[in-house]
Amino acid sequence: MTEKYEVIVVGGGTAGLSAALVLGRARRRTLVVDAGEPRNAPAAHMHGYLSRDGMPPAEFLAVGREEIARYGVGLRRGRVVDAVRDTHGEFAVTLAEGPVLHARRLVVATGLKDELPTVPGVAERFGDDVLHCPYCHGWEVRDQAFGVLASTPMSVHQALMVSQWSKDVTLFLHTVAEDEIATEDLRRLAAAGVTVVPGEVAELVVDDDRLTGVRLADGTAHDRSVLFVAPRPVPQIGLFERLGAELNETPFGTYPVVDERGQTTVPGLWAAGNAGGFAEQVVNAASRGYRAGAAINGELLMTDLDAIARV
Repeated sequence: MTEKYEVIVVGGGTAGLSAALVLGRARRRTLVVDAGEPRNAPAAHMHGYLSRDGMPPAEFLAVGREEIARYGVGLRRGRVVDAVRDTHGEFAVTLAEGPVLHARRLVVATGLKDELPTVPGVAERFGDDVLHCPYCHGWEVRDQAFGVLASTPMSVHQALMVSQWSKDVTLFLHTVAEDEIATEDLRRLAAAGVTVVPGEVAELVVDDDRLTGVRLADGTAHDRSVLFVAPRPVPQIGLFERLGAELNETPFGTYPVVDERGQTTVPGLWAAGNAGGFAEQVVNAASRGYRAGAAINGELLMTDLDAIARV
């Protein structure tokens, strides 16, 4: 027999667990399906989450899984490969392992993946001394020699931001031509004391498992102990596409169109966390999940009461 749930949450990261916690406490039969691929897995610690600053991401998620279990929320390891909305506005959810589950409402919290620049050494050191977010890790590397690897002219903004944490910042233009940088941005870089170095980056210099420099294609090397990069975000939007949700193209990827609660243009389908937008940090993802869970519970309650009132 098909397993039936009031809500299925696809994705067991911060947003998905937060939505599930609210729904479980509201006594909704809820299941979280988790493929076990959190975006922040490379990071040793997460920061900026009040009362959990410095907590390892894996530990944070483990605590979240324990909390949802207290309220009867199920957790299944697996990958959702398809979802179909039926004539009643509910969902048949197919897992890679074969079973088809049924849900009245569906929350997609599959997040996004970071596609890193293909410079030798970047992927290997990402989350250690190759970083992307100064709010997440800037304090821990403050006052060190920073490098910023440009991938687009927008990397100027990253270089300006990280200058808040160090006064020794070098922007490596890499594949960005000098004439692509706006005059106003050049003035800002000069005002911030950021050194601009043209030329393609060939590799990172690593000594004793520690970043020590950046080597250009012409062979010159620049001493650096931290490198900031801007990964290309790749939203996991397959389920939204299959279900016909309206999508919005942004400079940071394609995301579903959602309202302030996270509901997509498909009735009963919700997005939470980085599945619905690029800029959701852990604390924001928790908030988005909470908001979606509360809104879904209220919607189900009113739907059921209206059905009873019509009888």
